[in-house]
Amino acid sequence: MSTDPATTTATELPLAAGTWPLDGMHSGLHFKVRHIGLSSVHGRFNRFDATLTVGETLADTRIEATVEMSSVDTNQPDRDAHLLGTDFFSADQHPLMTFRSTGVRAAGEGEYALDGELTLNGVTRPVTLDVEFNGVDTFPADGSTHAGFSATTTVNRDDFGIDFNVPLGMDKFALGKKIAVELELQFVAPED
Repeated sequence: MSTDPATTTATELPLAAGTWPLDGMHSGLHFKVRHIGLSSVHGRFNRFDATLTVGETLADTRIEATVEMSSVDTNQPDRDAHLLGTDFFSADQHPLMTFRSTGVRAAGEGEYALDGELTLNGVTRPVTLDVEFNGVDTFPADGSTHAGFSATTTVNRDDFGIDFNVPLGMDKFALGKKIAVELELQFVAPED
């Protein structure tokens, strides 16, 4: 497979074929939700892992990821504890959120649509992430080759059985239903 982006076709990812592990120290998984319709509350998950398996074509390329729900961090311990309970994540019964890709499609210059199945709170639903390929470079600390991606999606928490809310009157609720998800991911090239 070509590793020169100038010669890459719409059916290839400009990366060497093989298994690319996540560089967790240089990756992030963030989310935000509207609070009383006025502003967004931001959070992140501190422990997650992913593996990118690059095939000869996009059709042969896969990604799988796991997220430890107990690592949720909204910078407010009481809120984090509430999120782990049965009103939201039911983390005791469902300690992991998982993602498994089902396909990837070219969507423009350096852009892709990543289709997959997200499992959260024991419920699996299809999701599509908009992915931007940020390129490849050498990590100066050890000389390894890294590839970077940014990805976004929006999920409706009701789709995953997370329907807790507080009515504020006049058909207004404390929490928005749509959760915006943002990922910054670096993967490390497979060793020869």
